[in-house]
Amino acid sequence: MAIADVSDSSIAQLVSLEGRCAVVTGGAQGLGKAMVRRLAEAGARVLIGDLKESEATAAAEEISARYGTMVIATRLDVTDSDAIRAAADLACSELGGLDIWVNNAGLYPNVLLEEMTDPVWDQTMAVNLRGVFVSCQEAARRMKDAGTQGVLVNVVSTAGFKGVAPGMAAYVASKHGVRGLNKQLAIELAPHGIRVLGVAPTFCETEGNMAALNALPERVRTEIAATLTSALGRVGVPDDIARAVLFCASDMSLFMTGSTLLVDAGETA
Repeated sequence: MAIADVSDSSIAQLVSLEGRCAVVTGGAQGLGKAMVRRLAEAGARVLIGDLKESEATAAAEEISARYGTMVIATRLDVTDSDAIRAAADLACSELGGLDIWVNNAGLYPNVLLEEMTDPVWDQTMAVNLRGVFVSCQEAARRMKDAGTQGVLVNVVSTAGFKGVAPGMAAYVASKHGVRGLNKQLAIELAPHGIRVLGVAPTFCETEGNMAALNALPERVRTEIAATLTSALGRVGVPDDIARAVLFCASDMSLFMTGSTLLVDAGETA
């Protein structure tokens, strides 16, 4: 499929998302909210899908007022395929289309191998992997039907490249799965002009991460704390990741698909 050469476009034109419509799952706070903010600042109309509906609505109102673009919210449980379909339909009807879908929602239970239960394992996979797959499936269907040269951005993790602290087997397995899914979907969707990219953050200071960290056993907190001083000398903040997502969603990355960008301050080096 031929795509127009953008070599003569200005940086402002390449980064601009004017006229494009996006969905961000888990966008009510933390990394997701930062992603919504940057996409809206670039001109996109955005739907926030999150289990925390009131927080999502508040974030949508705040960001819409700040950047003067349409930002709306809906309750979204990514383990519910019907809810994902409804969110995709809502984006198309209320925003006017679907050009960008960012899969950010996730969970990270800490359960040692011998203590892992089927429900914990299954829930982790349902949110972190199946939810990503179904979201990509539904977004791609609508992009193909509309002839949209869209982009799917799936949040991985440095845990998609290596093992981490004990007790994170389900999380690590799910994130390796998303990284592999990126590669396969990129191959399948390339003929339709739909790109698939991953963004793999290291640990960042967010409300959810800090609450999760504080809830972990002391042994795990100690191990994680030892990894938080990065090669760059600081802990990540949500906007560090949001800028990478904006790059993936924009025409700055127009010749990229199937890869996962590490945003890890040198952690995996």
